[in-house]
Amino acid sequence: MINIGILGCGRIGQVHVRSLSRMSNARVVAVSDPVSDAAQTLAASSGAVSRDTDAILSDPGIDAVIIGTPTSTHYELIHAAAGQGKAIFCEKPIDLSVARIRDCLSAIETAAVPMFVAFNRRFDPNFAHLHDRIQQGDLGEVELVTLLSRDPAPPPIEYIKSSGGLFRDMMIHDFDMARFLLGEEPVELVAHGACLVDPEIGEAGDVDTAGVMLKTKTGKICQISNSRRASYGYDQRIEVHGSQGMARADNQLTSTVEIASAAGFTKSPAQHFFLERYEAAYAAEMRHFVACLENGTSPSPNGSDGLSAQILADAADLSHREGRAIKLGQ
Repeated sequence: MINIGILGCGRIGQVHVRSLSRMSNARVVAVSDPVSDAAQTLAASSGAVSRDTDAILSDPGIDAVIIGTPTSTHYELIHAAAGQGKAIFCEKPIDLSVARIRDCLSAIETAAVPMFVAFNRRFDPNFAHLHDRIQQGDLGEVELVTLLSRDPAPPPIEYIKSSGGLFRDMMIHDFDMARFLLGEEPVELVAHGACLVDPEIGEAGDVDTAGVMLKTKTGKICQISNSRRASYGYDQRIEVHGSQGMARADNQLTSTVEIASAAGFTKSPAQHFFLERYEAAYAAEMRHFVACLENGTSPSPNGSDGLSAQILADAADLSHREGRAIKLGQ
């Protein structure tokens, strides 16, 4: 039985507790949050105890911690958990600074503890199946990847101000998925951004609409489209074109029912929120993490994947601000 401590009892911490509650080989034994009511509520619902963070980290009976706290706290928590020999499940991003991420990875390497970075979209059943078909050679050589990610509405402006920006907060998932599907590292990137949804986002120094083009050494291309607004729901689509065919993963709708009438064919809207859209992915990534701890294998994606995605996010922000293509790896 893998004993797990939850650091952060907000929305994502609650998701992970639900995933673990369905597993027979892992359990939540302790939770921690600066908001005591949040910790007490999650502890009561999960059968765990509410403890302070230091007590969880120093407890030799806890095998792993899930870091679901704000990004600004990840650096210290990763170092503290690694120093205590705890396996680490960390929400993205590891940190908003590439230099600080490298420090975290050094601490992980020194402590020789496993670290999983929660790019949950790799574990979405449809996206994972699409990836498997690529790996099996069903599409031939990948030539063009298209990733579409559009939120139903912007997050609160206070969140925007501390998020690191659209490229680091939202598109970072797409950067990881681009690497996952291309099978090669991008060597060139160009980004464009605009503020078309909410002027307050622009006043905060961010964009709410963006497009990025990535190119690998062999010429494979990935195009990414992001928007903070989609009137029809949470828009999450992928298309991969290869030398022998194409694979596409469409949106998950609120219902599979389609209505036909003289006015035409009508389908239900896309699921509206990321928690319901990626519920299966959250459960699958947790099963993967626990299985790796049981089997002594390395979890994936790991800290290096988190670093690579952050480098791409920084490059996209630079490309947008300076209006030029960025050569990567230099």
